Amino acid sequence: MKQREVVTVVDGFTYLEGPRWYQGALWFVDFYTCGVYRVTPGGGAEKIVHVEHQPSGLGWLPDGRMLVVSMKDRKVLRQEADGRLVVHADLWDLCEGHANDMVVAPNGNAYVGNFGFDLMGGAPHRKTGLVLVSPDGSAKVVAQGLHFPNGMVVTPDGRTLIVNELFGNRISQFDILADGALGPRRDFASFGDLGDEPDLGMRLEKARIYPDGLTLDASGAVWFADTLNKRAVRIAEGGEILDTVETTPEGVFAVALGGDDGKTLFMCAAPDWDEAQRKAALEARMLATRVSIGHAGTP
Repeated sequence: MKQREVVTVVDGFTYLEGPRWYQGALWFVDFYTCGVYRVTPGGGAEKIVHVEHQPSGLGWLPDGRMLVVSMKDRKVLRQEADGRLVVHADLWDLCEGHANDMVVAPNGNAYVGNFGFDLMGGAPHRKTGLVLVSPDGSAKVVAQGLHFPNGMVVTPDGRTLIVNELFGNRISQFDILADGALGPRRDFASFGDLGDEPDLGMRLEKARIYPDGLTLDASGAVWFADTLNKRAVRIAEGGEILDTVETTPEGVFAVALGGDDGKTLFMCAAPDWDEAQRKAALEARMLATRVSIGHAGTP
């Protein structure tokens, strides 16, 4: 493990997710202030838009309009040029739980994950899938059998989708087909099959990694937020751990590569993911450190 300086970019939030470097600035969402934010040149954070039913994944269409997941009503919203939020896609019938993270490919296709079960309510774990939202707002399920699909990236050639499975002890990948659908799932990295065990506590006890947010670098390795292990991890395809950044005593829940040279690793940190606890305190912050290999792919 390399010892690096880790600095605070912004703090005083509830629970940060969806970090994205876009048009020379860092963007992110804060779950329980229901906001999409952009870091300003002065070092503060400007609230760009309010998402009443809790924002998550962020991305942009080819024409520059922003897409944001509205979690609890399972929608993808689109911000028009005049700032209005409109419904881009209603995913209620295609998700088994809160809609969650999203990656928007350069052609405007958006891939959206969901919880699959009532995580905060203590329901048993269930597998779920990914939804493809086309640029015209039409939507369909394009993958099944995933254990809480979370952070996602599209490779620079546009041919592969890589997705974390938070409760699956693995990172998966899919070929992206010509129509935007996905081929069969295969491992990017796996640390052991946890099967269909419904008890989340047992799944967590058996797992070695807890991959939440995800970002790709120019060597083809990914950085992921290893939540309960309180670190960001750089891992090669096949599972070799190449580097780590410890965030103890906090957990890290999402990551992004950005900055002018793509070599700043941004990390969304908080004490835990418990909804009641995070709503009650402003303890989340954005951390950053420098790495040697820069960003690649989308986002």
